[in-house]
Amino acid sequence: MALGIALILTGGALLVAEAHVPSFGALGFAGVTALAVGTALALTSAGGGVVFAVLLAAMIAVAGGVALVAAGRRAAAVARRPPQTGAEGLVGHVGVVRRPPAPVGQVLLDGALWHARRSWGDEDEAELGEGDHVVVDRVNGLTLAVRRAEDWEVEC
Repeated sequence: MALGIALILTGGALLVAEAHVPSFGALGFAGVTALAVGTALALTSAGGGVVFAVLLAAMIAVAGGVALVAAGRRAAAVARRPPQTGAEGLVGHVGVVRRPPAPVGQVLLDGALWHARRSWGDEDEAELGEGDHVVVDRVNGLTLAVRRAEDWEVEC
């Protein structure tokens, strides 16, 4: 009985640890296994039937495994999303020219003024003027590489 209860408590602790430590599911599966085995041991030592204990342990193992796989899939989906903040998150955003880049100007983007240069390969097009909409192609330190925004990229 004591071993079963100890395994149940250990399984619960392993599941809590899985939520806080990047173990890629190893602690979670160990926790589910400890819960299932602990439940079976506790039930059989308390006088329950072996069939009932094995059936309940199997149900716990399956439910825990399904929950861990579902959580893992959601975590993987979040990891595949593109960055929303930082320098990488600025690429593709539309800003407004405040001082034309010749060679370095200023662009208002998301409420902040940034140093800006023309994107490589974009120098052949018409010069940018104050108030023109631009799209960020790349970020180099605190300087944005921008190109003229096309009509479909400018939000109304």
